[in-house]
Amino acid sequence: MSHPIIVTGGAGFIGSNLVAALNRRGHRDVVVVDHLDADAKRRNLERLHYAAYYDKAEFREMLRAGRAPLAGAVFHLGACSSTTETDEGYLRDNNTRYTQDLCEWSLRHGARFIYASSAATYGDGGHGFSDDWSPAHLSKLHPMNLYGWSKHQFDIVVAERHVKKQKLPPHWAGLKFFNVYGPNEYHKGHMMSVLAKVFDSAKAGAPVKLFKSHKEGIADGDQRRDFIYVDDAIAVLRWLIDTPSVNGVFNVGTGKAESFRDMIGAMFKALKREPDIDYIDMPEAIRGQYQYFTQARVENLRRAGYNGGFTPLEDAVGEYVTGYLDRADRYR
Repeated sequence: MSHPIIVTGGAGFIGSNLVAALNRRGHRDVVVVDHLDADAKRRNLERLHYAAYYDKAEFREMLRAGRAPLAGAVFHLGACSSTTETDEGYLRDNNTRYTQDLCEWSLRHGARFIYASSAATYGDGGHGFSDDWSPAHLSKLHPMNLYGWSKHQFDIVVAERHVKKQKLPPHWAGLKFFNVYGPNEYHKGHMMSVLAKVFDSAKAGAPVKLFKSHKEGIADGDQRRDFIYVDDAIAVLRWLIDTPSVNGVFNVGTGKAESFRDMIGAMFKALKREPDIDYIDMPEAIRGQYQYFTQARVENLRRAGYNGGFTPLEDAVGEYVTGYLDRADRYR
């Protein structure tokens, strides 16, 4: 890409890792958009090279006033990602409408547009995890929280526009990220990966607490997620940069569900210690909506031509622990 690149959420988790990857490719003309409400977000930016930074509120006003900086591509990774957020109006504006505004801006200016959707759009997984993005399939999905709904609504918008042959940006893609973990996630609080949450106390010698299973046939700690290391998620974004002919909505996961017990076991292995895990009751407030299994279908991504691999869980956790979490400076 020879034109400037806008990365919203550029001080966040996936965003800062993307900016770092763009820097490694020689891009210094990156425009970062975010809201620096945590010191850890500021730390995410310290080693990055970018041409300009705008607070999200200022940038959205620039969009409305027609003063946003021109760019060849927009990577819209900024959003409220809290699955416990209850302000529907806020999520509708901050997640859905903001994405619509950037899509329209990209269409008007001929910019490529790649946005973050979420695996939360699949709800309880009752209709599977296929990234079939036809309107008929999307209409069957029922996200379990307002965050998931806010992402789902825009997926429906682009799918219907595509089917009706209405105009979209020259290159567009939506990415349904599954459980991404890795360096620079430290500002996310309760939305951090379980590995990042428990590392310090585990390193200090405390047992790791995982939820008991409250579902017949599933062992304690055997609740499973499609965990994907952030470097593998960024590899998909890099591939899209190099493949402007590919449009659509794609899952970004490994295609292999693994348990929380597996992840924590890999952490203890990286620390060269025997696993020390206590199983605790899951709070009753979340038992009815707790997902016991997520696993991305990645056939759509493969059919589109992506042939990159995914780092095995044990290897990725080992890299994260020894290269970042177990160091004084954990930032990329």
